[in-house]
Amino acid sequence: MRLPLPRHLPRRLAASAAALAALLAAAFTAAPPAPAAPTRSAEPAASATVTAGAGFWHTSGRKILDEAGNPVRIAGVNWFGFETSNYVAHGLWSRDYRSMIDQMKSLGYNTIRLPYSDDIFKGTTPTSLNTSGGMNADLVGLNSLGVMDKLVDYAGTVGMKVILDRHRPDSGGQSALWYTSSVPESTWLANLKSIAARYAGNSAVVGIDLHNEPHDPACWGCGDQATDWRLAAQRGGEAVLSANSKLLIFVEGVQSFNGSSYWWGGNLQGAGQYPVQLSVAGRVVYSAHDYATSVAQQSWFSDPSFPANMPGIWDKNWGYLFNQNLAPVWVGEFGTTLQSATDQTWLRALVQYLRPTATAGADSFQWTFWSWNPNSGDTGGILNDDWTTVNTVKDGYLASVKSPGFGGGPGGGSGDTQPPSVPGGLAVTGVTASSVSLSWAASTDDTGVTGYEVYRGGSKVASVAGTSYTDGGLGAATAYSYTVRAKDAAGNVSAASAAVTATTSAGGGGSAGCAAEISLNDWGSGLTATVTVTNTGTAATKGWQVVWTWPTGLQISGSWSADVTRDGQAVTARSLAYNGVLAPAASTAFGVQATRTDASAAASATPVCTATS
Repeated sequence: MRLPLPRHLPRRLAASAAALAALLAAAFTAAPPAPAAPTRSAEPAASATVTAGAGFWHTSGRKILDEAGNPVRIAGVNWFGFETSNYVAHGLWSRDYRSMIDQMKSLGYNTIRLPYSDDIFKGTTPTSLNTSGGMNADLVGLNSLGVMDKLVDYAGTVGMKVILDRHRPDSGGQSALWYTSSVPESTWLANLKSIAARYAGNSAVVGIDLHNEPHDPACWGCGDQATDWRLAAQRGGEAVLSANSKLLIFVEGVQSFNGSSYWWGGNLQGAGQYPVQLSVAGRVVYSAHDYATSVAQQSWFSDPSFPANMPGIWDKNWGYLFNQNLAPVWVGEFGTTLQSATDQTWLRALVQYLRPTATAGADSFQWTFWSWNPNSGDTGGILNDDWTTVNTVKDGYLASVKSPGFGGGPGGGSGDTQPPSVPGGLAVTGVTASSVSLSWAASTDDTGVTGYEVYRGGSKVASVAGTSYTDGGLGAATAYSYTVRAKDAAGNVSAASAAVTATTSAGGGGSAGCAAEISLNDWGSGLTATVTVTNTGTAATKGWQVVWTWPTGLQISGSWSADVTRDGQAVTARSLAYNGVLAPAASTAFGVQATRTDASAAASATPVCTATS
């Protein structure tokens, strides 16, 4: 059976705006409080100069590069409040905004994700803003956008970056879709364009997260203009780029894809099959959200294999985009109160999965922790409830993946300018009426080849991690020319290979066949099986079916990328709508998770594949 539908609980604020306002009214009429934190800084922090991260950013494969081409790592925090009825970042009722940003910087965070709602475009006035005793003095009289300008500008002066997050349509709460009856899509697009134009030329703002946590009925790749988040993200991304073409476009996932459900905004299973495509290359960064049991209990936390099962779950939902060098992945939100042992184990596992900076440098997953604020009811924050002292335990969990200067290790702005060797041996390995299959010899490089770019004529058609590719959707009886370039960990790209030409067949004839291979990750009490299906015939498949036998002591607890059923010991996996068509020599993969109820149950199996053409 499939993983059960999760219930994502919204992160609750610990105190209402009304209660805060009452407290502040009393505080502001009394004597100014004794300073519990540094007040405003007279000068930017001395460590503002960084060796990587300057200027606007762009993407290359799974990496984000700065203006000079250095790989960078986002390692930051969420500072919420503009999206609430306070209409301003929280905590400014206690501290000066500059001391808050200086503290983030001093702890080794390099980026701020700044949530907002569309209400701030109506000229909203910030509430609960303390300006007594000279605190936040330059914010007096400013509306919400004016205060945001000040925060952005100061972050830039100390070497930090900002990602703006359209968190809610209005301050009333989160919405499943990017629009509501009171905030239509036209308003969303106009406001995205407005805020992008507002920071054009200000490289402190590197991108915009288009909408926070789309969830059911939002879909990915379904084609319905009203609910297909992938299509909406393309419209939103184009609106941003029309006003500021240098910004990154951060696109979150959805809740459900092909019957498989995950955290709100965390399911990016469809992005590989249906990528977000924009008119400006090198701008898309996919964003996932991931949480622990303090937000909601999920089946994977109680699995007997936990935490060994987590990398496979992350791979399935969003990690594959990074692992296959398709695009950068930013975990825009993850957090926990750390009150349970399960949550502590989960956070240790996730931090390791994100790749330590000391060993991977900027060739890593990007991230911003939820949250800086202590008043997130189901996660808490980096700051304690006094808005000044640091939760050193929580902050310590993140130490290995911080990147104060945006680089910080191998691949992190090392100055490597040597491109990989030119791919050799490019050859056509198969053609059909609608596809061409290619292979080539691996390139070499001083820092390591991370992938290859495939060009049809002068246009890039794919980025792949391996040394083969099948180009589909072509016209029959048509000649096509191909070249390949190699990329390394520093973002350098080789010269093009020698070109090859292939002519697709006229159509008709041939037959489909398939073979399947099973690979096991067995930890004793449970396992995952990855099955690779390859078209061994001379015609494209229309669908495939794989059958194998498992003892009843192996209970299937989940599956992905196939319709998996069981009858006694016979396990049958059938292709889905998006992966049944395989060109000759092309492959796809699906997976099954099982729990062992009998210690002697053997998982080895010989899968039998049949195909239809």
